[in-house]
Amino acid sequence: MPLMFDLPLEQLYTYQGSSPRPADVDAYWDRNLAEMRALDARVELVPAKFQAPFAECFHLYFTGLGGARVHAKLLRPKNRQGSGPAVVMFHGYSGDSGDWVGKLPYVAAGYTVAALDCRGQAGLSNDAGGTTGVTLRGHIIRGVEDGPEKLYYRGVFADTAQLTYLVMGMPGVDPARVGATGGSQGGGLTLACAGLVPELKKAAPIFPFLSDYKRVWSMDLAENAYAELREYLRWRDPTHANAEQFWNTLGYIDIQNLAGRVRSEIYMAVGLMDKICPPSTQFATYNKITAAKRLEIYPDFGHEGLKGHDDRVFQYLMEL
Repeated sequence: MPLMFDLPLEQLYTYQGSSPRPADVDAYWDRNLAEMRALDARVELVPAKFQAPFAECFHLYFTGLGGARVHAKLLRPKNRQGSGPAVVMFHGYSGDSGDWVGKLPYVAAGYTVAALDCRGQAGLSNDAGGTTGVTLRGHIIRGVEDGPEKLYYRGVFADTAQLTYLVMGMPGVDPARVGATGGSQGGGLTLACAGLVPELKKAAPIFPFLSDYKRVWSMDLAENAYAELREYLRWRDPTHANAEQFWNTLGYIDIQNLAGRVRSEIYMAVGLMDKICPPSTQFATYNKITAAKRLEIYPDFGHEGLKGHDDRVFQYLMEL
């Protein structure tokens, strides 16, 4: 393995994060969940042009926090008798829910599948922050000066929970046999979902994004999807007069601060050469999870496809 740019592995297993945890973060998310439950979701199912011999495929729409109209792909087995398992999927930053065909192995195994489109990214979900369509870039810091109630990821984290609860309530789904998975942003959202939905059974996050923001900045790796951290401090707070408040506000949408709420079983993967989501930021969340968990380590891999891991995730979720 090349020389590690991050902490040695033995220190990664004890690292507890650098970013602050707001004192009221649990109360904040309890309020958000209560607001979410009180919504009229106005659920709509629209048959998709794509269909398969053994699957029914739909565009699922629902109304989330802030009035956003949120989209997900929904696939379910045809002619199912009784209740079966389900998987909720989350995509990487700037992407979308992906092609229909990639979900078919789960449907063929008898699973209902729901794949979320994150607001304002490449899919069909709208960011309700005053515009429609794409609002890509700056999502981590969006709303940070207006306080935690205005943060972009407040809505997206809540969308993961709302979609999961909608799936759990669908005919043909056993609510006790629902799992979640995703990579990068999708890995972060998988863990956010696990923290907000205690009924979730299994979660398989892959190199999760959205963890330990201050650590990324302090390592001088605030680039690519994290570049806005550096840009915000340079242009909005060049002397760091308000840096403490900045980091504390981001703490409401830092997945390590939801880790203690996780009750589902966790199967996580990390590449030790990941310079997009540094390993220490991922371990900051993993180390705070008290539920049953295990970690797959890829010493020579960065933020990229992990050879053989999609197969491992599929087999893990087949245990549902």
